[in-house]
Amino acid sequence: MIGRMIVNNFAHRPIRTLVSVLGVGVEVMLVVVVVGLTSGMIQEVAKRIEGVGADIMMQPPSASVLLALSSAPMPIRLREKLEEIDRVQGVAPVLLQFDAAGGLDIIYGIEAASFDAVSGGFVFHAGRGLEARDDVLVDDWYARAKRVSVGQKLKLLDHEFRVAGIVEHGKGARVFVPLHTLQEVIGAREKASLFFIKCRRPGDMPIVMEKIREIFPRYEIRPLKDYLSLMTSSNLPGLETFVNSMIALAVVIGFLVIFLSMYTTILERTREIGVLKVLGASRAYITRAILSESALICLAGIAAGLGLSYLMRLLFGALFPTLTILITPDWVFRAAALAIAGGLLGATYPAWLASRKDPIEALAYE
Repeated sequence: MIGRMIVNNFAHRPIRTLVSVLGVGVEVMLVVVVVGLTSGMIQEVAKRIEGVGADIMMQPPSASVLLALSSAPMPIRLREKLEEIDRVQGVAPVLLQFDAAGGLDIIYGIEAASFDAVSGGFVFHAGRGLEARDDVLVDDWYARAKRVSVGQKLKLLDHEFRVAGIVEHGKGARVFVPLHTLQEVIGAREKASLFFIKCRRPGDMPIVMEKIREIFPRYEIRPLKDYLSLMTSSNLPGLETFVNSMIALAVVIGFLVIFLSMYTTILERTREIGVLKVLGASRAYITRAILSESALICLAGIAAGLGLSYLMRLLFGALFPTLTILITPDWVFRAAALAIAGGLLGATYPAWLASRKDPIEALAYE
């Protein structure tokens, strides 16, 4: 009986039902996409850092695990002490600079020889390595997203570079320029943001890390193989707050959509509720009918939201090839649970209001 009432109500008011379903769908989509975008970017950046091929990363004291927040306070001459450590095969100084012009990119200033020694060298899709002062290397994803080709002029940090080569993605950054050039451009002469360190054998890493900590006790020494586990929203300043704020906003949207939909339904069906009461329907029966209708809208909204999430991932992938949206079953389940909880909470007051209507007043309602 309740199921037939709900279906008839949906058929009688298809526009309002569709709007309600889309409202819940937007709630689910916001949660899945926002979390997926942040998680995907974090994981993709972490994998690129690990892909450098070094064993250890040394950063300044209290440096963030998020390299984009790092500055350049370390003298590059510290490399000499690192190279003197037994079992160290190579040390590559890297200068980082965040460039927001035309996108969000981290530029690596590198020495070609030392970076190749630590990382194993680039895999070239086209062009050559860094030879001239104003050369720049870009990875294949960046080249596709920005429509960049070898020989093209590229303006970065108000400085004009020439694309010398296009390399395989996965070596830390998407843009690489000569270290000395970047030092001059940003006014950080003889400075480096971090050092990538390669050990002679993987088993030497604990010994080398211990020795580095003895020489540089205040510096951040991190093994690159564990970098992915360090890159979480709780370790990144402000990111967890942003994600939680967006989730709260999505839940509020779903709550208000269901509340307004169910409240309007109660007003429109006042006479019907009166008829049901006269026929002997209990308060529990009326409440169950309203909450069941809300739950069905939420389930349809969850399905719509999941479809919208995958559609947004396809759209973002086409417009921004360098962005990664990671949709995981864990967060799909959480988004669904939030949608159902918010929907039932939003329908609670309208259901309570409907169950307490006086049958005589309801039948006289115009």
